[in-house]
Amino acid sequence: MPDAPGGLTGDRLARLLPALERLAGARLRVRTGAGDRPPGSALLEPIPEIDGAWLEIGDGAPRKPLPPSASPGVAQELAQIVGAVLSAERDAAQVAAELSERYEEIDLIYTISEILGHTIRLDEAADRILREVSTVVGARRATLLVHDPEAHVLRIVAARGMQPDDLEPIEVDDLCSVAARVFREMRIVSYDPTDPKAVNPGCPEGRNYRGEAFLSVPVLYAAPGARGKPIGVINLTDRVGEDAFTAGDRKLVAAIANQIGAAIENARLVAKDLGQQRVRRELELARDLQLKLLPSPLVLAARVDVAARCRQADSVGGDFYNLLNLRAGRIGVMIGDVTSHGFSAALIMALVMAASGIHAESAETPTEVLRRLEESLTEELANTEMFLTVFYAVVDPQAGRITFGNAGHPHAFLVSARTGEATRLEATRPPLGLATAPGTDTTRPWTRKDAILCLFTDGVAEALGGRGERFGEERVIGHVARLRDRPALEILESVHADLAGFTGGAPPTDDRTVVILKA
Repeated sequence: MPDAPGGLTGDRLARLLPALERLAGARLRVRTGAGDRPPGSALLEPIPEIDGAWLEIGDGAPRKPLPPSASPGVAQELAQIVGAVLSAERDAAQVAAELSERYEEIDLIYTISEILGHTIRLDEAADRILREVSTVVGARRATLLVHDPEAHVLRIVAARGMQPDDLEPIEVDDLCSVAARVFREMRIVSYDPTDPKAVNPGCPEGRNYRGEAFLSVPVLYAAPGARGKPIGVINLTDRVGEDAFTAGDRKLVAAIANQIGAAIENARLVAKDLGQQRVRRELELARDLQLKLLPSPLVLAARVDVAARCRQADSVGGDFYNLLNLRAGRIGVMIGDVTSHGFSAALIMALVMAASGIHAESAETPTEVLRRLEESLTEELANTEMFLTVFYAVVDPQAGRITFGNAGHPHAFLVSARTGEATRLEATRPPLGLATAPGTDTTRPWTRKDAILCLFTDGVAEALGGRGERFGEERVIGHVARLRDRPALEILESVHADLAGFTGGAPPTDDRTVVILKA
């Protein structure tokens, strides 16, 4: 059989014709020729979809031609079958030819997918991506710019044909920058100087583009189900050969820009996640260090029954307590609450913990300890605009008294182990850093096996329940009074268990600290 029309080999038809001949009872042959119906055949039927092609049915020897009157429509049906086969082979050949012509572009997309699939850092892949893209589309110069949302500029992360360090960031609002315009409008801008009707989209007094023809494509990213957003721009200029970029170049670079957009967003998410992991590790370390500043109740275990616990709202907080062994068998107990939480409050807390031990040893009275603490923290409190409430008491079991200074701390009580009656230990001066005042010491009796010192912070009293009600002081004091004959640790555990149930186990919004000390 001769070649099929259009230069096709007709392999499938060559295999199909013998079967069709057996069904038709006549010889079948495909004939080509320009113009009208070719002469000299018993029966010719035009082949649909193939111009200038005919199906010859029968040649007079040795078989007879098909009688058209005996089998109406058979010739037409055979021609349709042959036409469908030839059309399919023609389409397949055209697709193969187009794939062959676009091999470089397909290979480029695959190569860039490989590059982006093996790195999480865009800067490692950007130079190679630009080199591959500019080579395929024939651009001597190229840049990849990425949006810096904080500075509101486009920063060059890779360049070809120029030094990136020599190029300044581009303001997103720059009206003379083609790249800025492409970013803002999220559409491709190209310029063909060979087109007399083409208008250069740049400003005459704007940036000096060295190449006349250029192609600028937005780098977009769209999360699933979300609208795309611009995150960068690819610029290509100084076309090799013809000084114009084609429609195919625009489609190719747009497809690559979408790949790069996803890679940039992934790189940002990875960097953000790594940064968050680093911050979490640092917060965990800071929390561990801060908790180590708080003394163990065991430091006073030989002298008194004491239990203490601090739970921070953040990884680090502003609540603190201190337990001190003082001279002459005395005991120092301190609790404090910085007006905030987080790193600034943690800094103040650490400074107080460091200074309180020193001042407690050298100062004669609790009020003097508070004054020296405020003096030590003057600069930090002024810079952070914070203040803190502090209660500091010195228990003297031999003298049978407790002497305290209270810098505005509201939750300090003395509870009788015999009756359960609670006495508030009132403030003796303003909070540290709020107003400077000398203050005075206050003394109360401290009877062995009767006195219970109960101290806690706002985070306990003001914790909210499911209906928005506060936990309250009375609830804390109620646990102390009810369990006044039990060890300090059991009282502490009871308060925290009730607090957890009251809040439904929700994370605290403020630091929570409780100290229970029994004579």
